[in-house]
Amino acid sequence: MNLLTLNVSEKLSATVSQLAQTTSENLGLFESSMPLINGAYFVAAVLFIFSLIGLSKQESAESGVWYGIIGMAIALAATIANPSVTNIETILIAMVVGGLIGTWLAIKVEMTQMPELVAMLHSFVGLAAVAVGFNSFLEHQPMSGIMLNIHLVEVFLGVFIGAVTFTGSIVAFGKLRGIFSSKSLMLPHRHKMNLMAGLISIALMVYFVQQQGHMTSLLIMSGIALVFGWHLVASIGGADMPVVVSMLNSYSGWAAAAAGFLLGNDLLIVTGALVGSSGAILSYIMCKAMNRSFISVIAGGFGTNVVVSGDQDYGEHIETNAEDVADMLVNAKSVIITPGYGMAVAQAQYPVYELTRQLRDKGIKVRFGIHPVAGRLPGHMNVLLAEAKMPYDIVLEMDELNDDFPETDVVLVIGANDTVNPSAMDDPNSPIAGMPVLKVWNAKQVIGFKRSMNPGYAGVQNPLFFKDNTHMLFGDARDSVENIIKAM
Repeated sequence: MNLLTLNVSEKLSATVSQLAQTTSENLGLFESSMPLINGAYFVAAVLFIFSLIGLSKQESAESGVWYGIIGMAIALAATIANPSVTNIETILIAMVVGGLIGTWLAIKVEMTQMPELVAMLHSFVGLAAVAVGFNSFLEHQPMSGIMLNIHLVEVFLGVFIGAVTFTGSIVAFGKLRGIFSSKSLMLPHRHKMNLMAGLISIALMVYFVQQQGHMTSLLIMSGIALVFGWHLVASIGGADMPVVVSMLNSYSGWAAAAAGFLLGNDLLIVTGALVGSSGAILSYIMCKAMNRSFISVIAGGFGTNVVVSGDQDYGEHIETNAEDVADMLVNAKSVIITPGYGMAVAQAQYPVYELTRQLRDKGIKVRFGIHPVAGRLPGHMNVLLAEAKMPYDIVLEMDELNDDFPETDVVLVIGANDTVNPSAMDDPNSPIAGMPVLKVWNAKQVIGFKRSMNPGYAGVQNPLFFKDNTHMLFGDARDSVENIIKAM
């Protein structure tokens, strides 16, 4: 019996000693490799900053994309190489599945569908932040005192921001896709409801921390945040949707940063902060360009209640044909093209490039006027024109061209509507009242390319199309431009 006890004791001692040695070796490996991991994270963060800098200009946009790709590749490699990561197989499977889906989307999705794709991707970030928040609440290292309180606040805020981003992005996707109405959801006392949801969430956070983590309060807040995100974006009208996409981009960044705090991942914190801050700055710039209050837009269109008259008589429009437009262009000295979402839908940027090339070959001055919110995404028109290899030096912003319209012979309004609507300046009751627009009506001749006389995305009619110096060319924008080229 004593011999048996001695053998068991020796085996147990040897096992414990071997386990201690293995743990020590792993710890040593972990400690020795962490400087390399952190260094890789630092390099990736710097590359992400270079990516944002590159994307700020058309000429350097391609290099900016490559900086982002390389930075993300380094970040993924560093994460897999991290000794603390034990479920590498699961991560690799997720990477393969995600990579295949991303490749499929990149091949299939048209440029016109990019805004709704971006909105949907934002929803994924929000949902991931919610999942990380709940996981960090249910499984975390033993904590007490101030550290536990900080962790609980991080969990609460991470879930709240993620939930708002998730449902808000789904509504934005639906509006951009045409599934939901682009008009604002005018619920009674909707601003009071939004304020109440915010105050209740703050009270729940205080209670959540005081109770050292209370699952019921976290679940109630999650439900409120999901409804709040849905209602917040649903309350914003179609004219402000480009700002909403940018705003949700900012929200997704802060959600990622919150997840980084919960996971203790410095790179995720830095990346989320970059996305969050840049998205917020872009939203602010766009609001200034639209003469909108940044706070009012993100608060669900606060202060934008207007009365829209749908029975106003603007008179009769004047219709034209491709041959007459070709004559106007050939005899013109200065031409400005103002593209909109209709050009994107028709994929007309390629024949527009050919038209521009032919006019410039004839010595005619051709420029493009781009409104800050043209399309459904910030910079949407710039991307489309760059895709067609349009020279950067003739693609100008609204403020650079607005004073030149009186000296312009012909303006081609290709698929634009709200961004050239004089109601923004003349009608204080218009949903787009106060928004700076391209003053195309000051030109000698204006040609409006449209499929029909239906109102634009904001849901209001455009008096421009009924003015005496405006002629309407109906049909698909691509076909119309190609017919003009043939007539020339």
